[in-house]
Amino acid sequence: MLAGLNPSEMRDIIPVIRGIHDGGVGVVMVEHVMQAVMNLCERVVVLAQGRLIADGAPREVTRDPKVVEAYLGEGAAARLAGRDG
Repeated sequence: MLAGLNPSEMRDIIPVIRGIHDGGVGVVMVEHVMQAVMNLCERVVVLAQGRLIADGAPREVTRDPKVVEAYLGEGAAARLAGRDG
């Protein structure tokens, strides 16, 4: 949805999408731009290889080791936690 926007365009569009939602319209986003996801979403559903791996609030989901592994690679969750991976 927002791929290809530069940072200025991203800052401009986030309030527009929020305004649509605040006006009573449900918004479903398929998005990889984490700035947008973290700023706009109340609930995040994460798929990896066609399977559901996480579902919840954005802050909760971004801390899920399965999500970290899916997006940053094998061993990433352990490295971020300060353990050997």
